[in-house]
Amino acid sequence: MDDPDQEFTREILRKVRQIEIRSNRLVSEALAGSYHSAFKGQGIDFEEVREYQPGDEVRSIDWNVTAKMGLPFVKQYREERELTIVLAIDISDSGTWGSGDRTKREKLAELGALLAFSANKNGDKVGLLLFSDQVEKYLPPAKGQKHVLRVLREILFHQNLSKKTDLNEGLRFVNRVMRRRAVVFLLSDFIIPEYDSKEESVQELFLKELSTTRSKHDLVCCQVFDKIEIEIPRVGRVCFEDAETGEIILINTSNKTFQKQYKENAHTTQDKLVRQMRRRGIDNFQFSTDSDYAKALQGFFQTRVNQRGR
Repeated sequence: MDDPDQEFTREILRKVRQIEIRSNRLVSEALAGSYHSAFKGQGIDFEEVREYQPGDEVRSIDWNVTAKMGLPFVKQYREERELTIVLAIDISDSGTWGSGDRTKREKLAELGALLAFSANKNGDKVGLLLFSDQVEKYLPPAKGQKHVLRVLREILFHQNLSKKTDLNEGLRFVNRVMRRRAVVFLLSDFIIPEYDSKEESVQELFLKELSTTRSKHDLVCCQVFDKIEIEIPRVGRVCFEDAETGEIILINTSNKTFQKQYKENAHTTQDKLVRQMRRRGIDNFQFSTDSDYAKALQGFFQTRVNQRGR
């Protein structure tokens, strides 16, 4: 009979390899150039040319080299090689929910892996912060495939010490340890408690911390949600347990008044969060547990490229 520890180790390696293969394929086929165009600024010092990748800006093509080589080449600048990516991932227990074959945390893990491999392909540093209502794990930014695979293992298999959420804690840590400007991806379901024990609501404190992070870094908020969090099915009386607090409530999901209020509240909360982020100049995109996160990411990259081209 196999040792449970050995079986667990094999499962880790299997999952890491699966996501590595999928991420590398997605990066090679669609995302590498889009990532490059969305986040790389054109520096002053020209460094070299490289072969064109899908998603690169047409204006960066070196037409002289392209004519000589018979293939499209783009100009690369020194500044383009000095990007630092930080993946700040919320691993609180609200992420353990998923009505399909993937939980919210699993989808965030796959998105984080894709971002890490995209950065690695472009020679950028990648750092990782896992947090709940406390800092759980921090890997300083570094380069290389070995480091990226360690980032992936931590994202997939870290066992959180706390069930609860405090997005402010994660942002404060990033602002404290990252002295130089970085691209910070904040990955979460953004389920925020309504009120703190203080005079300000938790959401108000969160928005202040977001603004502080935005002033220091290039901040991107990536939100995952499950379709049942937007519109709950009519299945009669159901007991729901809060994954973070353990509170249990009985709800009649077939009640028309409840259905209407639930849907309205979900859309109002979501729309308000997106508006508040946009008002502060914070980039954000959303995807559900039953949607293609790679397609959502590519759409976001293209939007950034279009905005930069204006």
